Amino acid sequence: MKSLDEYLTLAAATHGHICPGQVLGVRMAMLGLRELGMDDPARFRARLVTFVEIDRCAADAVSLVTGCRLGKRSLKFMDYGKVAATFADLETRRAVRVVAREDSRLRAKRMFAELGDEHRRQLEAYKALPDAELFMIQPVRVHLKPEDLPGRPGARVVCEACGETVNDARERRSHGRILCRSCAGEGYYEVMEG
Repeated sequence: MKSLDEYLTLAAATHGHICPGQVLGVRMAMLGLRELGMDDPARFRARLVTFVEIDRCAADAVSLVTGCRLGKRSLKFMDYGKVAATFADLETRRAVRVVAREDSRLRAKRMFAELGDEHRRQLEAYKALPDAELFMIQPVRVHLKPEDLPGRPGARVVCEACGETVNDARERRSHGRILCRSCAGEGYYEVMEG
């Protein structure tokens, strides 16, 4: 595993800046991997699945350290709005959830009181605080359905309303018809005529 400084340099280059969220994400991923005994993320990539619970800077840093990606189906986004991530070893079935402690903000304020800017205080403190003062670690069990595992699509169906292909059991069945989620009324977009 690379050092914290090496990962932070890479994180700044790939994310576009270094911020407290990047530091948390890098450290969170390093801790999660260590807890699973994965000292070299590249060596364990085929058996690691990571769940991030926020779509902010920390998620990019977690992806950077673990090598897990949405396109490889090894990075899962759970929209919980929490600075937390779960690291699951598919081979051993062990998993740990790492959560940023809210009280670390107060520690940062006290630790670097001379730095007037909260952002700078957090940035420096999150680099220096011991893991136990920055994170909570929980052993967890992760339930992954076969259609959610990394790899090629397991099944493909065609929506009977729009004709678009739906992969990996994401379709809905309504009144005897196979529909994509949008046609089943769960869409995040509305098609505009014109």
